[in-house]
Parts: sequence; structure tokens; C-alpha cells
Amino acid sequence: MTAVSLSGKDFAAEIRSEVRARASQLIQLGVQPKLSVVVATDDGGSAWYVRSIARSAEKVGIACDIVDLGADATADALKARISELSRDPSVHGVILQTPLPSGVQASELVGLIDVDKDVDGANPTTLGLRMAGVPAFPPATAEAVVALLEHHEVPLEGREIAVVGRSTVVGKPLAHLLLDRNATVTICHSRTKDLMAVTSRADVVVAAVGRAELLGAEHVRPGAVVVDVGTNPTEDGGLVGDVNASEIVEVAGALTPVPGGVGPVTTALLLRHTIDAAAK
Repeated sequence: MTAVSLSGKDFAAEIRSEVRARASQLIQLGVQPKLSVVVATDDGGSAWYVRSIARSAEKVGIACDIVDLGADATADALKARISELSRDPSVHGVILQTPLPSGVQASELVGLIDVDKDVDGANPTTLGLRMAGVPAFPPATAEAVVALLEHHEVPLEGREIAVVGRSTVVGKPLAHLLLDRNATVTICHSRTKDLMAVTSRADVVVAAVGRAELLGAEHVRPGAVVVDVGTNPTEDGGLVGDVNASEIVEVAGALTPVPGGVGPVTTALLLRHTIDAAAK
């Protein structure tokens, strides 16, 4: 058996096409959709990701402003700029890119992003609203996992799903999105006593821990669906996921590629969220 590839490229292109049409309509009405990305790092991987967002935004008619405060930016400077962008009526979406300068905590800053502009679901208030069933933007990566599975017609209702990772960016919000689809969800983490026992019985396994090739074939039951959220840089400039794809592809029924799986859908959904915010 060789796993079916659950690519996100064509699906992301569909989302971008929809966003492009909606952006054109808003521009005709005199509204220029605008996304601001606040950056305070010289990390190469982060810079690549921000540039990819900017390129994608501009291609669909969304103005993207990269607000680079420098790798030595203070918490006060970041707070002031995020607050300013949240008040700016010309800005419809605000993203705080990580990593941040040493000593600066994201938790001190994300609460300053206006909930209506929080297109990546980072503000604790946004996360709380989602948990309570109140409409708000979910973290785009978590939403991308569910959207990609639904696009490929992977059934979720009643299925047992193991989510490996408990961050507020993916693991925790993803668990709630899956619960909304009536899945039975187990969240695994570094202190899970027998990770293999949990993942190997699941119908769907989502790896979102940020550790290169942590999960191998022994973690997956034959025929299971595996979603790899990891994007770990290699020494030769490539990317590998959180699963050992060369092993798991021989066991799983379906597997998302890295790159080209969850990533393109995440970026496309950020753009859709920005259009949703502008449309308000």
C-alpha cells in the first residue's frame, strides 16, 4: 500500500480565486482590503514565510504592509504599533509574526490585536469566543487541517482522531474544530505516557509538534489518514515534516505532503479571513 497524497495546492488555488473575486468587488466599492504583518526578527525562515504571504496577498488584490520593527524591538514598541494598527480603519487584518526578540512574550502582545482584525486567531479573546461557539476567526493553520480533510472528503464525524501537539496555534484550537465536526479527539503531548498506543489506534493522526520526523510507521495503523503540520528546515535548505514520510507512506491510507499540504491552505485562509474582515 502507498498512501494517497492529500495535496493542498489545488485547494489553496480555489480559495485564492474566490478571494480575488471578492477583493475585486470590495475595491469597486472603494474598499482596499489591507493586511498588516508585524515582524521583529531576523530569522530567515520567518522572513521567507512573510514574503510568501505578501506575494500571495498582492496577487489577489489585498494590500500587504510588512511592519518590520527590527530584531531588537522592545515590547513597548511592539505594543504601541499593534495598538495603532488595531485602531487604523484602513487596516483590516493584523498578524504578529514569531519568533520575537529575546525577553518579549507573544502573550503580552496578541491581546492587543482587535478581535475583528485578528485574522490568525491569536488573541485569547478570539480563542475563547471560538470555544464558546461564538463566530470569530480561528487560527488559520488549525482551520487549514480541517478544511483540507473536508476538501479531500475524509470523514470526521464519529472518527477517532489523535492530535499530537497542544499549542494555541494548532493543537488546542484544532481539537475544538474537530469536536465541532463530532469527532472523538485525543490531544497528545510530551508527557503522554504511550504515544504510540494512542496514535496507532486513531483513524486520523495530526502531527503538530515542530519536531522533525518524530512519528514513524509504528505510530500509525494501516490505512489511517495522516496530516503533517510540521515544517522543519533541513541543513540543505529543504523542509521535512513532523512525520517520517518515507516510512509512513507505506502504511497510511493518505498523507499530506511537506511542503505542499497544509501550508498553502493556511496562507489562502489568512487571505480569506482578511477579506471577511474587510467586508464587515
